[in-house]
Amino acid sequence: MSPELFVTQILNGLVSGSMYALIGAGVALIYGTQRILNFAQGEFFMLAAFGLFVFSTQLGLPLVVAAVFAVVLVTAFSALVYRAAIQPLMNREGWEFSTIAVTLGISVLLQNIAFLLWGEKYQTVPYYLDGSIGFAGITMPLQRVLVFLTCVSVIVAMTLFLKYSRTGWAIRATAQQPDAAAVVGVPVQRIRMLTFAIGCGLAAIAAVVLAPIFAVNPWIGVPHLLKGFVVVIMGGIGSFPGAILAGFVLGIVEAIGITLTSSEWRDVIAFATVILVIWLRPSGLLGKS
Repeated sequence: MSPELFVTQILNGLVSGSMYALIGAGVALIYGTQRILNFAQGEFFMLAAFGLFVFSTQLGLPLVVAAVFAVVLVTAFSALVYRAAIQPLMNREGWEFSTIAVTLGISVLLQNIAFLLWGEKYQTVPYYLDGSIGFAGITMPLQRVLVFLTCVSVIVAMTLFLKYSRTGWAIRATAQQPDAAAVVGVPVQRIRMLTFAIGCGLAAIAAVVLAPIFAVNPWIGVPHLLKGFVVVIMGGIGSFPGAILAGFVLGIVEAIGITLTSSEWRDVIAFATVILVIWLRPSGLLGKS
């Protein structure tokens, strides 16, 4: 492998890793706050991608405006879904299994609604940026550079939000001790709904920057959901920084592995990596025993 090819694959891995980190961070945020495995996360990803397609291609809005509308609407819709279908289950016995069943049902429902509305054909969205940038014999498409910068910027902003804002403190308090947080005045149910919406919003942001690269169809969210769960398990279930670290590790390992083998081995490499990590460190990269 030449040095230029090696560096190119590392850069491609960082781009893929930033996407995995953003999707996985949303899954980890929801699970870390309220122990909900959101099996509908991929479908909120899919809805945002279709929202970008409808607003930009069918309604003719500028691509950036269409992306903002898609993210905002999907985030608001996810909050409504949580309030109507998930929150009523949270105080019932066996709610952990009930929420899994509900989110699976929501996933199937949203897939079929998308199928009825747009069919099974792949839909394409124009690039935000055309062309490529080159240096030292290495070429990267500008769209991929945009994906990396957007995902990293959102991850940094989300980290600062959780660490320094009052709402971020409330989210962390709810994740650690919900009963104690409620005693000191934190509106736990509202914070949980907000956290669920933010987690789905992170998936929506990933979708609108990735939609021009990957064609959109009703099942586009399934592989991204799987990678999100892989990232969460690798990083440590419920660990927000762990999911981010695992996303970048997985992206780089995949990129190098594909270069040495072929693209058909992508999923094999991903799941072999998570098995190796769990075997060496059962709690994940940054998880607690």
